[in-house]
Amino acid sequence: MIVPQSATPQTRGRILVIDDEADIREGLELLLTSEGYSVELAHNGREGIQKLDGGRYDLALLDLMMPDMSGMDVLAEVRPRDRETPIFMITAYGSVERAVEAIKAGANDYFSKPWDNEKLIIEIDRMIASRHLETENTQLKRALVERYSFPNIIGRSEGMVRMLDLVGQVAPSRSTILITGETGTGKELVAKAIHANSPRATQMFVPVNSGSLSPELLESTLFGHIKGAFTSAIHTKKGYFEVADKGTIFFDEIGTLGPETQIKLLRVIQEKEFVPLGATEPIKVDVRIVAATNEDLGQLVKDGRFREDLYYRLNVVPIAMPPLREHPEDIPLLANHFIEQTCRQERSSLRRLAPATLNKLRAFSWPGNVRQLQNAVEMAVALSGVRQLLIPSDFVLTGRAVPSSGPVQPIAVPESGMNFEQTMGRIELQILEEALRKAGGNKSAAAGLLGLKRTTLAAKLRSLGTTAG
Repeated sequence: MIVPQSATPQTRGRILVIDDEADIREGLELLLTSEGYSVELAHNGREGIQKLDGGRYDLALLDLMMPDMSGMDVLAEVRPRDRETPIFMITAYGSVERAVEAIKAGANDYFSKPWDNEKLIIEIDRMIASRHLETENTQLKRALVERYSFPNIIGRSEGMVRMLDLVGQVAPSRSTILITGETGTGKELVAKAIHANSPRATQMFVPVNSGSLSPELLESTLFGHIKGAFTSAIHTKKGYFEVADKGTIFFDEIGTLGPETQIKLLRVIQEKEFVPLGATEPIKVDVRIVAATNEDLGQLVKDGRFREDLYYRLNVVPIAMPPLREHPEDIPLLANHFIEQTCRQERSSLRRLAPATLNKLRAFSWPGNVRQLQNAVEMAVALSGVRQLLIPSDFVLTGRAVPSSGPVQPIAVPESGMNFEQTMGRIELQILEEALRKAGGNKSAAAGLLGLKRTTLAAKLRSLGTTAG
């Protein structure tokens, strides 16, 4: 199969002109090159077939009426092995019926002689832009599968291999999956791997952070609303479930869902339909649900904080993510993977771990799990400067948000009361600024000290009205 070649930086695309008339060939070449296209010429049908088989083109212009081998003959020979390259037929006045036959045989469009140059260029631009977009989408989908393929989930320990075997077995199914594990163990990465290795891989993967939205906002986000459903609903908006139709929706921190949202989620799972806010008619959806939690949902059920029927609906296939302290043999693999990733992103020379550094990493308990290790590596690379050897002092490891030299001092609540949100905002800002000070203003290093992602740290700083550091 011939795959269309994307336009090079110097050209807008590569076009092949197949025509036995020299005036037509030269006229098209002049027109197309003036529009920024790269043009190749074929004098007859046989030469055109050879060029199509030997090269990659974004589009071909094919004359319908040629001696020895007609455009229909060329089309009949090329199309069985190349369904991708767009082909526009060029036909003389009076042979439109034959051109229509060519469309049925696999041509994409036709133009009658003499044609309108402006219209021809518009249609060529439209077709090539469409083909480039399709190619880019295909490449993005391929990249998604490669990025979240099982080999990219690092781990050779017995527990990780057992977990990955289970993921490989259930990914192609339609089953609802519940991923459990401590914060930072990689639950979302596994959820994306499940989606990328399922029949739904070409459809949407929609992540939902259940704990970051209020119950009111979460309901509108999940199910959407119609115009006028509430005061600020100035237009109809699709919810995550409708966006994820035929794909996968991933609920992170599922245990934080409120009682009303739990009831509505249960109905979606049971009935495969939902009603947007303000609407009266249900919308049918085909969505696979993958949920994750760092809490004990069974205990939440016993405490009356999570519906038992929803728990059993979600827990069809349980996948437990082991904490990093239970598979320390994977630490060297993970650390070296993050070193390569960080150095590539920073466009710096590759670092390596000193033996003493590796011993330090193996001996640490990693309360923040794989995410903490990744943050620690990013911080170490930043602190190492031009050194290629990462030494123990490059890794600042702590199980607390910010190292403290003394006991935590209680905060007094004045008799007159206080603004809780403002007070907590000031405390959070002080912690962030202290971490940035200790890290010399380096946000990656500060995030490592706090056990956060760099993007999370940046978002917190923005929400507090500062971009310090």
